[in-house]
Amino acid sequence: MTDWLQHGDYGSTPLHLPVLILGLLLALVSGQVLAWVYMATHSGLSYSRSFTNSLVMLPVLVALVMQVMNNNLITAFGLMAVFGIVRFRNILRDTLDTSYVLSVIILGMAAGTGKFSTAVVGGILIVGLLLLLSYASFGRRQRFDLVVNLHWTGPMEGLDGLGRLLDRHSLKTFCSSRRFNPAQNGADLSYRLLLRNPDRVEELLTELNQFTGVSRLTSMKAEDESEV
Repeated sequence: MTDWLQHGDYGSTPLHLPVLILGLLLALVSGQVLAWVYMATHSGLSYSRSFTNSLVMLPVLVALVMQVMNNNLITAFGLMAVFGIVRFRNILRDTLDTSYVLSVIILGMAAGTGKFSTAVVGGILIVGLLLLLSYASFGRRQRFDLVVNLHWTGPMEGLDGLGRLLDRHSLKTFCSSRRFNPAQNGADLSYRLLLRNPDRVEELLTELNQFTGVSRLTSMKAEDESEV
């Protein structure tokens, strides 16, 4: 089996198996480091777990496609043409879907150009990596348990009491949005809460509903946000 992997490429350039494996592993480590940095530094509301997974996958796919092309312009143009056709015929809204499409194109190109060992090693690594990312829920970043939106009609001084109520139920409270609305005599507030006990959500919502100055109260779990 080892001999077949060592001599299983019939392309114009012979395979150097240790170099192939080392290159793919180095690309994997580099992508994962960048993904962790992205998770730690992202501060917007449009965080995407799928995009984070793609940051891990794409360096591996690029390293694999470079091994398949190996300075062969015909293979390079063929790869771009196939991907262009697939991309034109299909609207890929998910970043990870693009990684899947690239994976099958690259593996097909490797098999079609006689680089059988590269296709086997790359296919095993890609499949294993995709399963690992899914099983480990890599990229999931849930900093808060609950999102609470409400309309405040009381005096601004009363917000201190509202804050104390939220702090009593939460380890961390963050007011992500505060929009004053003079026409409706009040302000629209949005809070993100890291709860002390997630099982006591109903108790928190009941207290908020009974709190003087709170109206139009809505809530949703943080996992229901766009961060998926």
